[in-house]
Amino acid sequence: MKKPELLVTPTAVSNIKPLIEAGANAFVIGEQRYGLRLAGDFKREDIVEAVNIAHAHHTKVYVAMNALFHNDTVAELDEYILFLQEAGVDAIVFGDPAVLMAARAVAPKMKLHWNTETTATNWYTCNYWGRKGAKRAVLARELSMDSIIDIKENAEVEVEVQVHGMTCMFQSKRSLLGNYFEYQGKVMEVGNRKLEQDMFLFDKERDNKYPIYEDENGTHIMSPNDICIIDELAEMIDAQVDVFKIDGVLKSAEYIIEVTKKYRKAIDLCVENREEYEEIKDELLEEIEAMQPANRPLDTGFFFKETVY
Repeated sequence: MKKPELLVTPTAVSNIKPLIEAGANAFVIGEQRYGLRLAGDFKREDIVEAVNIAHAHHTKVYVAMNALFHNDTVAELDEYILFLQEAGVDAIVFGDPAVLMAARAVAPKMKLHWNTETTATNWYTCNYWGRKGAKRAVLARELSMDSIIDIKENAEVEVEVQVHGMTCMFQSKRSLLGNYFEYQGKVMEVGNRKLEQDMFLFDKERDNKYPIYEDENGTHIMSPNDICIIDELAEMIDAQVDVFKIDGVLKSAEYIIEVTKKYRKAIDLCVENREEYEEIKDELLEEIEAMQPANRPLDTGFFFKETVY
């Protein structure tokens, strides 16, 4: 049985080797100018160094270019993609068709992973982008386990699923969303607004804290809980889902490394010794729960519930 790729988002170049030692097979990195909701901001020299380290240890590096591009940045795409090709990047993660068109023009052999985060909800759409040139589809976080397996059975491209970390609930190009809520006197109030991280909206009614992640692409409001399905991997492994992603946005390097170790163990046992996996999966979940901040409970996202619109 094939093991899925364990894909991780590091916070800095210094995390690459420890994450490889923890069991990661591949990494998503990038610059805030071109990529959305990155765990760390990797400039060009960082990308080159990350690729060199990863390739020396037989792992892969993908660069995020999944921002929505306006006319003023479209002109930069060709040159940036050529740089990524020269650096030896293994694939580009894109959502905007402008990236696909630019890549096909200047780097036709570059592998592309289609990722819009919200619209990859059926296998027809995955295959549409596959026939346009994408080799992988990153599925929406709002899908049930049954939907994911159905897509995998019919997809002509690799399928990537997020198995751990927070998810984005809202994005705006504006950076003053928190000020707006505060000015309006809404139920939600803003905490730590002046810090680059640890900003949140506090919903008193539900006692939820929604982290706000701000970068060059605007304001991102994140989920109050972290997805964790380390104890529910078997069905997707049996369906041969290609990639499991650990999203490290707004997490410490130490947290990402420890979580990666536990998912590495879970995946290996699920494939090689299913009986032992069944025996220890609850223990692995408890170990991750013990690492969670008090305001970041774990849940299973939409894997086992109906999406309500």
